[in-house]
Amino acid sequence: MSLLKQKIMDRTVTLGVVGLGYVGLPLAVEKAKAGFHVIGFDVQDQKVEMVNAGHNYIGDVVNADLEAIVASGHLRATTDFAAVASCDCVCIAVPTPLDAHQQPDISYVRASAESITPHMHSDMLIVLESTTYPGTTEELLKPILEKSGLKCGTDFYLAFSPERVDPGNLIYKTKNTPKVVGGCTPECTDIAATLYEAVLEAPVHRVSCPAVAEMEKILENTYRNVNIGLVNELAMLCNKMGINIWEVVDAAKSKPYGFQAFYPGPGLGGHCIPLDPYYLSWKAREYGFHTSMIESSMMVNDRMPEYCTQRAMTALNRQKKAMNGAKVLILGVAYKQDIDDFRESPAISVIKCLNTYGADVSFFDPYIPEYITHEGETHQGIPALTKEALKNADLVMITTAHTNVDYDFVAEHASLIFDTKNAMKNVTKRDNLEVL
Repeated sequence: MSLLKQKIMDRTVTLGVVGLGYVGLPLAVEKAKAGFHVIGFDVQDQKVEMVNAGHNYIGDVVNADLEAIVASGHLRATTDFAAVASCDCVCIAVPTPLDAHQQPDISYVRASAESITPHMHSDMLIVLESTTYPGTTEELLKPILEKSGLKCGTDFYLAFSPERVDPGNLIYKTKNTPKVVGGCTPECTDIAATLYEAVLEAPVHRVSCPAVAEMEKILENTYRNVNIGLVNELAMLCNKMGINIWEVVDAAKSKPYGFQAFYPGPGLGGHCIPLDPYYLSWKAREYGFHTSMIESSMMVNDRMPEYCTQRAMTALNRQKKAMNGAKVLILGVAYKQDIDDFRESPAISVIKCLNTYGADVSFFDPYIPEYITHEGETHQGIPALTKEALKNADLVMITTAHTNVDYDFVAEHASLIFDTKNAMKNVTKRDNLEVL
């Protein structure tokens, strides 16, 4: 047994987590709660200061947990990557967005690796958790880390283990979600799996190499992208045919096998589902391969904000009102219900579409008082969902199905509602309601 594996089992290792966002902070907290000493690294001073003060900023982290592990000395944060030298294992959990040309932006991964490399030492484990295209760990990360003079598989261990964070999920959190691990060598896989088995209360599935683990994560989210694309396309067809797509899906899911329910909406949001298929289609072109089914679903999903805007325009037109100059109140800018995350939110894309047609748009979100666009513009929401706000709107458009919104109140006071999420399915007053 290697010395590092024994130290992991004895919980005498020091663990590092690079990136203290939606993935990294919950991971750091779980490692500290499991009895490990953890150092969190981030380039943002504000995050580091908040962690060191025990102040939580991530919804899936319990405030008391963070405060307790910081107070006990099991977790501290820093912007100084020299502290990597005191770590035995380092996990990289930084963003992997798309650039302006819808191609993978792996600059954060590269920068993290370059910050780690000068401080590496022998018998050390590095794990990449950031979602990326197959080949990143071995083609990008490994050569950078080997500039330290250490050889992968001999002097240090390298693996990929995709993050599976689902913000707002009340059942599956970091601690009880199964993990997939693929290392550059069998021993790399074994060391990384041993670490996660010591931290999590969930099975660890070992695969033969990092590329399999990288492709597995892409498959997870592309599967959802394709199926959402299918149901979005059917929603458009059902509207033309006068059929309620929500009733169709509910009927189909009564079958106990062979069908999984997916639902339509104004588009896709979050860091993974809208982005991952682009990683794969970009990488596939290197092999002269076109992911036609995947790209078709992406086209359908990317079209949904514009489609929903057109449906809203049609609804207003039936009221003899133009979209140009209409007061539109958006309910919900989070990318999914009951969270405060607006990354890649389709609601923001809908707002942009509405603005291009001259609408006067305001929004209310009980979790998000303001949001910032990719262009750096800050947009403030209205402070409360009042009777006056609803009555003053020519159209209320529901783009996130938050469960703490009183939809009966909305139905009572709004003159016209377009519900893109079927959030008002249990509301009895429906004469002023149109559903996607």
